[in-house]
Amino acid sequence: MSSVFKALSDPTRRRVLQLLRGGPMSAGDLADRFEVSKPTMSAHFAVLREAGLVHAEKAGKSVIYHLKLSVLEEALLGFVQSFGGAAAAPEEEPPAEPGKETAT
Repeated sequence: MSSVFKALSDPTRRRVLQLLRGGPMSAGDLADRFEVSKPTMSAHFAVLREAGLVHAEKAGKSVIYHLKLSVLEEALLGFVQSFGGAAAAPEEEPPAEPGKETAT
């Protein structure tokens, strides 16, 4: 789970995942959307692959990336469960009537 959150900690990698929500894209097409070097993008892709958030397949000379949303869902579910599940938000205390104090 920590590798997923490490991957998500970077805004460039989060943007790559957002782009892949629209469907598979080549590494070149993805890299063209960012103003960073291709080696930098390659490093971002490696982090996403290691976290299991994307799948890469070779298509001729291109590498096509696919989003693996189930891995992200599992990590988020595990994170929520580590806090005891999806607990309801605490109820707010009603405002005190003017001139009266509430016990705390």
